[in-house]
Amino acid sequence: MSTRCFSAAVLGIEARLVEVEVDIHGRSPKFLIVGLPDAAIRESRDRVRTALFNSGYSFPTERRVVVNLAPANLRKVGPVYDLAIALGILAAEDRIPRERLAGLLILGELALDGRVRPIRGTLAVALRVERTDLARMLLPAANAGEAAICPGIQAHPVETLAAAAAFLRGTHPIEPIEVQSGGHLLGPPDEVPDLADVRGQPTALRALEIAAAGAHHLLLCGPPGAGKTMLAQRLPGILPPLTLEEALEATVVHSVAGLTRGRALVSARPFRAPHHSISMAGLLGGGSVARPGEVSLAHRGVLFLDELPEFDRRTLDGLRQPFEDGRVRISRVAYSVSYPSRFTLVAAMNPCRCGNYGVKDSECRCSPPQVAAYRSRISGPLLDRIDLHVEVPRVTYAALSAAANGPDSAEIRRRVVQARELQAGRFPSLSIVTNSSVPMEALRPFCRVDPEGRRLLEASMDRLGLSARAHDRILRTARTIADLADSRHILTIHLAEALQFRGRA
Repeated sequence: MSTRCFSAAVLGIEARLVEVEVDIHGRSPKFLIVGLPDAAIRESRDRVRTALFNSGYSFPTERRVVVNLAPANLRKVGPVYDLAIALGILAAEDRIPRERLAGLLILGELALDGRVRPIRGTLAVALRVERTDLARMLLPAANAGEAAICPGIQAHPVETLAAAAAFLRGTHPIEPIEVQSGGHLLGPPDEVPDLADVRGQPTALRALEIAAAGAHHLLLCGPPGAGKTMLAQRLPGILPPLTLEEALEATVVHSVAGLTRGRALVSARPFRAPHHSISMAGLLGGGSVARPGEVSLAHRGVLFLDELPEFDRRTLDGLRQPFEDGRVRISRVAYSVSYPSRFTLVAAMNPCRCGNYGVKDSECRCSPPQVAAYRSRISGPLLDRIDLHVEVPRVTYAALSAAANGPDSAEIRRRVVQARELQAGRFPSLSIVTNSSVPMEALRPFCRVDPEGRRLLEASMDRLGLSARAHDRILRTARTIADLADSRHILTIHLAEALQFRGRA
C-alpha cells in the first residue's frame, strides 16, 4: 500500500515542493527514509513512531515502511517533514482517506507526545505554493499566520497530530486562519526612542535625517559618551513605515532564521546591533545550512555596528558586496543561496583606542602610530562606500541641562516621508527607489549641477583625492538634500553640504 502527499524544502529564501511518498509492504520490519535526508530527518523515524503511538495509533512494526522524499537529488534539511510522513503512513494504512491529501501541502515537526512544533521558512513556502495548483496548507498553529498573509492560501492551523488526522477524516473541522496583511504597517513601534531626547549634536541630527531620507550609510566618530549609540538607536523612529512588499521581504528572511516568534508579519523596520566579536558567517550569513546573517536580518531596516574598528577587518570587508548589490550570495559545494540585504548602515567609532584623540581638554594616551593603526583597521574601500562621515563631539553641560529645543522624531519623519515620495515618483517602474540604491545611470539625469557647483565639486575632488565612486555618492547625497528641501535641481548649497559630510571622520 502506498500514498503520497506534498511538503516543501527551503533553500535560502526560495522554496521547492517535495513529494512525500510512503509505501508499506512485505513482512520485513524496517523503517527507511530516502531522498538525501539529513540527520534531523533520519531521526524523524523515532519521532514519528512515538508520536503516532502517543496519539492513539499503532505503527506497522511488522512491515517494511519506505518513505521517499522527491526529487531525490535535492538535499532535505530539518524536521519539517515529520507531520507529512506521519499522515502519509496513516493514509497508506487507510486510517485516513487518501484523497483528502490531494491539493494539500503539509509542514510540521512532531513532538513525542504528538504536538506539532513550529518550523522555519513558512512564508517562503506559502509564496511558492501561491504559484502552484495547491491551494491549502496544513501546518503548525504558530506558523499559520505567516502563510495566511498570502492571498489565495488556505492555512489550516493544527496543534497535534491527532487533530490533523481528525481533520483529514472530516470529523474535526479546522477553519483556515485569516490575517489582515497590511493592517499593522503603521509606523515605528512605540518603544523606539525619540530624537527629542538628544541634546546638542545638530550636525549629527542633520546627518540622521539625510541618511533616513535617502537610505545613505552613516559613520559617527566621537569620544565615548558623546551620544553615538543614542543617535543610532533613534534612526528607526524617523524611517517611513514599511510597505507591504518590504514587510514581506523582511518577514521571509526572519521566518527562514526562525525569528518571527509567532508574528504573522514583520511590521516595523528591523534594527540589528551585533557585537563586534561576531564572525563573518554571523554577519554575512553562512554555516552548514547557510542561514541568513545580520546584514540580511537588517534588510529594509538598520544595521548598527558599534566600535567599528574592533570588528574583524575581513568580516567588515565582506560588507562591500551587500553595499553594492543589496544581496549576499553564499556558495557551498553542492548549492548556493542568495539572501536580500538592503539596509542602512550606521557605524560608530572612537577617534582612537583611548577615545580622547583630538578631544578638547582631554589627554590622549595613544601615540600617532597607534592612532593610525587603530583607524587603519577600517579599509579605505569600505570607508569609500559610506556616504556620511560625521564628527560627534562631547556634549557640554550647558547643552545637557538645556530644555529640548530640537525637532522630535515625528516631525523629521514627515520630512523623510516626503523626500522618499519624491524619489519614488521619479522611478515608478523600479522597486528600489532610494537615492542611495537607484542605478547611477538612471539617477544621473536628476543630478545635474550648475557651473558653480561643478567647479566646487572639481576643486573638492582634487583637494581631497576623491574616487569616482565618491563622486557619484556625493551626487546621490546632494540629490537627497535637495529632495529634503523640495528642490527640483541640485543647488550649490546642497552640494556643499554633501561635501561637508564626505571627509573621513
